[in-house]
Amino acid sequence: MRLGVAGPVGTGKSSLIATLCRTLSEELRLGVITNDIYTDEDARFLKSAGVLDPERIRPVETGACPHTAIRDDVTANLLATEDLEADFGPLDLVIIESGGDNLTATFSPALVDAQLFVLDVAGGGDVVRKGGPGIARADLLVINKTDLGRHVGVDVERMAREGREAREGAPVVALSQHDEASIRELTDWVRETLVHYRTGEHTPVDPGPMAPHFHAEEDGGGGYTHTHADGTTHSHAPAPANAGQSV
Repeated sequence: MRLGVAGPVGTGKSSLIATLCRTLSEELRLGVITNDIYTDEDARFLKSAGVLDPERIRPVETGACPHTAIRDDVTANLLATEDLEADFGPLDLVIIESGGDNLTATFSPALVDAQLFVLDVAGGGDVVRKGGPGIARADLLVINKTDLGRHVGVDVERMAREGREAREGAPVVALSQHDEASIRELTDWVRETLVHYRTGEHTPVDPGPMAPHFHAEEDGGGGYTHTHADGTTHSHAPAPANAGQSV
């Protein structure tokens, strides 16, 4: 199974992957692919952490915005994954880490079988309400670094609850590297997803380029209507007459 890990810069994707490798390497045959734009920084971090045989960690330098190599043209990642599988296969799980990107970045189902999206509390408690396809429709949402919540003024329980609301009940894990219970919750989700994958019960889902989002309501008539990919239709109020003009 190929598992994608996406999320903005600094949310702790590499540390999460290190935790998965450290916890699961005794029971599963693992490999890791990392993505950076111009460096192999994430791969070097994981190799130095000693969580896996360094040869099982392969870097991809995307040379462009990270989402281009995980969604638009997945060739470089597919080749790196296939080389890894050829060298060390059969593998149980290949974890593919996206370079840090924005809230719209998701993996193509042509590259991964399941994907998780990582936010962290230091990014602000409101970020989960801003939406995006990864937040709304990835197989798992991880709210990371929960131990920092009290230091940055974030209500972690509320953030997790709003994450579940945004995902209409789909799974959310509130994770801290210092909380063994949350690590077990994460690794149990990986194990369960792998079981479903092996039995053919898991179907890769494309989160898509759009997700539910909200517009400020304004009084008055006019405006225009458009339809989203999911078929819903709504109207926007017109912009002010001087919108976009310099002063």
